Amino acid sequence: MIIKPRIYKRAVLQTMFFIATAVALPAFAQQKSEDPLLKIYRGSAEKINDLIHTKLDVKFDYKKRYLYGKEWVTIKPHIYATDSLRLDAKGMDIKTVAVVRNGRNIPLKYTYDNLSLAIKLDKVYQSTENYTIYIDYTAKPDELKLEAGAAITDAKGLYFINPDSTEKGKPVQIWTQGELESSSAWFPTIDRTNQKTTDEISMTVPAKYVTLSNGRLASQKKNADGTRTDTWKMELPHSPYLFMMAVGDFKIYRDKWRDKEVSYYLEPAYAPYAKEIFSFTPEVMEFYSKILGVDYPWNKYAQIVVRDYVSGAMENTTATLHGAYVQGTARELADRYYDKGRSTIVHELFHQWFGDYVTAESWSNLTVNESFADFSETLWAEHKYGQDTGDEHNNEALETYLEDPANATKDLVRFHYHAAQDMFDDVSYKKGGRILNMLRNYLTPTVFF
Repeated sequence: MIIKPRIYKRAVLQTMFFIATAVALPAFAQQKSEDPLLKIYRGSAEKINDLIHTKLDVKFDYKKRYLYGKEWVTIKPHIYATDSLRLDAKGMDIKTVAVVRNGRNIPLKYTYDNLSLAIKLDKVYQSTENYTIYIDYTAKPDELKLEAGAAITDAKGLYFINPDSTEKGKPVQIWTQGELESSSAWFPTIDRTNQKTTDEISMTVPAKYVTLSNGRLASQKKNADGTRTDTWKMELPHSPYLFMMAVGDFKIYRDKWRDKEVSYYLEPAYAPYAKEIFSFTPEVMEFYSKILGVDYPWNKYAQIVVRDYVSGAMENTTATLHGAYVQGTARELADRYYDKGRSTIVHELFHQWFGDYVTAESWSNLTVNESFADFSETLWAEHKYGQDTGDEHNNEALETYLEDPANATKDLVRFHYHAAQDMFDDVSYKKGGRILNMLRNYLTPTVFF
């Protein structure tokens, strides 16, 4: 994840800081000490059951902004035997919950409080036994009210963009945003970073639209009603917050890295500039693979640009989603050099290793994801544009961190915070990235890598 670009006016900020310090810092300290949420230890989520495989069959109601879903989720007890299962499921209508046994759905008892689905299993399962739960549900993201934050400004998980075509000049799109724990707004799951699962997602959409999801496009089937069902399969496990879907009128530019597909999904107006926007991606994949000593670990890499995105970009496994600011015409891009868009592209790609392949076990350990991705921006700047550009990028990040004096009060790894959104700040990004860059120079690159 990268947060939205910000423009800093240092002189104004410094003046405001000196004026406000005497009042603001004591007030902040008082507020912080009185916040009961800061007293909660935020360790890794308890693991009672483990996700193994998630199969989804979804359809969209553009008028109501609903998702009609059927899910088959395969699970096993983590260590101890259990006769119960709790799934995160936010703001849904739950129609059926059953265990699949010998090809039959056997209904199960459950309770649901609009956030969590508590299921009584049909028996006690041992840690050596898998079981599959079937759920028929409706997700209603636009009716969901959840606390968001400054970095990721909305938490409803599934977004219908201009679904009734009333906004002139804006395309009709659907896309998802799973981080932090918003995937459970469009499918029931154990929505925690320390869970990983393979998946299969079938999307039935109007036949004129293109779809994208994690993994490979396994099949496409035309339906008699003018729709098409695309099935995407993700055959290596990844965390639920990294699941993604996108639907819309996109043009696909196909590229390649070694023997793997690389692709860029853009609105038709920007499709002619796909090469100028993204074509350095295979070069970055090669550079990161060599410098890390681990080849790009997934079967493909796609990048898609959407409208009205709620943050900067998101490193969904094999399928990064970008906000529109990475786009540009050939003339516009010629003036941008190593700009926010290009640094975002390399940042999200590095997440495919740090964040997706290796995942922070809790939001307290977000540095595993974001400090490394932030650091990667400097690595690429040095490699592609030279040492001066790398140093400049590193220094800008340092100044960004230093501009907020409150950053000095925060640990890089924080087990106490008000809300997980608070972890997405200049400490997890800029400070962590600078620490890694310092270690690289102190240890020497050979030892560091």
